[in-house]
Amino acid sequence: MPDMTQIDPVLTAYPPTFTGAQAADLAGRLFGLAADSGVNLGSERDQTFLVSQESMPVGVLKVSNAAESTDTLDMEALVVRHLARVDPDLAVARPLMHSGAVDPDDPVSYRALAHGERSAHWSRLYPVMPGRMRSAPSSLDDRAVVEWGRTTARLARGMRGFSHPSAHRALPWDLKSVPMVRTMVPAIRRADWRAAVERALDRYDETIAPRWDSLRAQVVHGDLNIDNALVDDEGLITGIIDFGDMSHTALITDLASGIDSLVLDRGVEESFRVARLVLDGYQQVTPLEDLELALISDAWAARAAAGIAIASWRSAEGLEDPEFAERDLSRLHPVLQGIIDTGFDEASRRVSGLRAPAARDELIARREQALGPAMEPLTYDDPLYVERASGVWMYDVDGRRYLDAYNNVPCVGHAHPRVTAAIARQSRLVNTHLRYLHPAAIELAERLVATCPPGLDTVLFVNSGSEANDLAWRLASQVTSRRGAMCTEHAYHGISDAIAPLSPETLYAAQVSDHVERWRPADAYRGEHLDATEFATALSRLEGKGLPPAAVILDGVMQSDGVLTLTPDYVAELVRRTHAAGALWIADEVQGGHGRTGEAMWSFQRFGIEPDFVTLGKPMGNGHPVAAVITRREFLEGFAAESVIFSTFGGNPVSAAAGLAVLDVLDDERVLPRVATAGRVLRDALDASVRGVECVGEVRGVGLANGIEIVTDPTTRTPDAATAAALREAMKRNGVLVGTTGPGSNVLKVRPPLAFTDREVPTFVAAFEQSVRDLRLG
Repeated sequence: MPDMTQIDPVLTAYPPTFTGAQAADLAGRLFGLAADSGVNLGSERDQTFLVSQESMPVGVLKVSNAAESTDTLDMEALVVRHLARVDPDLAVARPLMHSGAVDPDDPVSYRALAHGERSAHWSRLYPVMPGRMRSAPSSLDDRAVVEWGRTTARLARGMRGFSHPSAHRALPWDLKSVPMVRTMVPAIRRADWRAAVERALDRYDETIAPRWDSLRAQVVHGDLNIDNALVDDEGLITGIIDFGDMSHTALITDLASGIDSLVLDRGVEESFRVARLVLDGYQQVTPLEDLELALISDAWAARAAAGIAIASWRSAEGLEDPEFAERDLSRLHPVLQGIIDTGFDEASRRVSGLRAPAARDELIARREQALGPAMEPLTYDDPLYVERASGVWMYDVDGRRYLDAYNNVPCVGHAHPRVTAAIARQSRLVNTHLRYLHPAAIELAERLVATCPPGLDTVLFVNSGSEANDLAWRLASQVTSRRGAMCTEHAYHGISDAIAPLSPETLYAAQVSDHVERWRPADAYRGEHLDATEFATALSRLEGKGLPPAAVILDGVMQSDGVLTLTPDYVAELVRRTHAAGALWIADEVQGGHGRTGEAMWSFQRFGIEPDFVTLGKPMGNGHPVAAVITRREFLEGFAAESVIFSTFGGNPVSAAAGLAVLDVLDDERVLPRVATAGRVLRDALDASVRGVECVGEVRGVGLANGIEIVTDPTTRTPDAATAAALREAMKRNGVLVGTTGPGSNVLKVRPPLAFTDREVPTFVAAFEQSVRDLRLG
């Protein structure tokens, strides 16, 4: 580990003093390149010459500081060779071999000794590359800035597999060398500049240093700034010409250097915008981790502070022209001061886009104002202010975790890495529609069809369960030339104009429609409606109005009707009567599908029926907006003769990637048998736990679709919505999330992500028992 307070001898040694004529001579004698003149291009600690023959540029000669290690020079030669292999399209300047060299793989072949007045210096020769040097940062337009960030990331990606002992060194430009930079601070003449630098370095010590070992690190270029690259007339990089500041360090060091260079002379607000554009370009190639995003603004400030300290120190030591240094400092300080005046936390938010949580009460008020009174109210008296989630656990802004036994939409678990990776990967490639050919949607459709009975052979993609049910209804109406529809008494199937009348759970008066009839489903707990009489009566009412049914729709796990458990014989009889009446059957699998029952992929399969339409919702993408209708090709032939079915983003590549990932997880994690086991263990544990708890009428369900019915007493079995709501609130206080459902709002809905296993059962049961005690119900 190098001493981070010890200043490298290269920085204290005087640069070489060759003339342009001598540079031309060196190019010829050492590298065999005929040149008759040279122009000093300027360099901080070395000399760089553009050498020409008859006024035509023929090469770039770099003469190194006498204190420069040969190991470092060889490292630079080796990394260029490495980059030529891994990313040959990168515009990297490649050194030429000296006259006596024979082995292109030997880094010594690329340096030759030049004897100056005081000492010998190693020299290297590069071909002339297109472009110009030292463009004004403010002259770069947005496209060029984004591309600069992208090139920085490409360069770092190309160097990812490179290593060299000399890369582990202490350079003041490297963020890890803040202790070295602190030794230079006394050289800053102006007190206000010195104070700004010290504040930025203190911020580094507060935020970056404690997390340094958690940051991704590798060998990086370290200084891809405006002076170390050639650009064309559009500001795009045409040549990367200096690897002299390479080191093994945190990846954000590289990025901070580029930002610090590109924001010069732009003003504070513009600096933040430009920094964000650099990040956009960088993340096209290498997405940043959350920690890197959180620290990038502080890294930028530390880099700006280092620039001021180094320039001041070099000027004080006589290593740099004071007038030149003063010009440099007058450009660097406003950038740093702008960050400080903005506030480090606010600057971090502006650059990274990461936002600190708003105060709870403030956010509630903003929600009411922005979303209005018709929006579904917040679930709990003390609303859950969620920040993140993983698997079956949700975490609030205070860091408390909750067992999620309610949310079915993240089907295979919150933020499942397989699904999030698939979405991110495809998002970085392309997202478009089904008017263009792409394999993802086709494969997803094929795999969905493979899970269904023969005859269900065609898939139509949309974006939500509401859209899927809407489309199934439209098709059923068109195929049958009918308008009548049937649903259960308290069903929910969506919010579209066509489907809202089939969703009495949320129906309001204006949505009641004569073309829909409802029936009360079988309730085994109360011994009511156990045969198809209620269904037949509703069907007769519909036909009596001159509205024969086009379709009947059913959620196989009866989530909105109180999580009732239906028998195969009962459902089969409903389907038989539906088809006998000339109607079609829609199996709504939005809540019951993807293995939630643990017995089959789709809830209708456990009844042994064959529906005409199967509708899927957002669980198929683990919460990503994707949905589908699976149906029979014959139903679409007549429709296709008159129209087409198109949803702009139905089946888009990103959504399809999410859907495929969910299917993969269901297979690889053997989710169905796990769900069956978890559901059985949960119900058995609850049955044992609620003995003697009179308000619990029944624990019922299948797989991970379960309900706990709360009643006023076990004899009358009267729904008790108030106690159910109180238990829901108490469960939340005890760290478990459930909902309430049913016509009487008295059934605790236990419908967790399918990542829920029997290991979570004791946590759930303990919270339920504690909640019963809290409410003195036991």
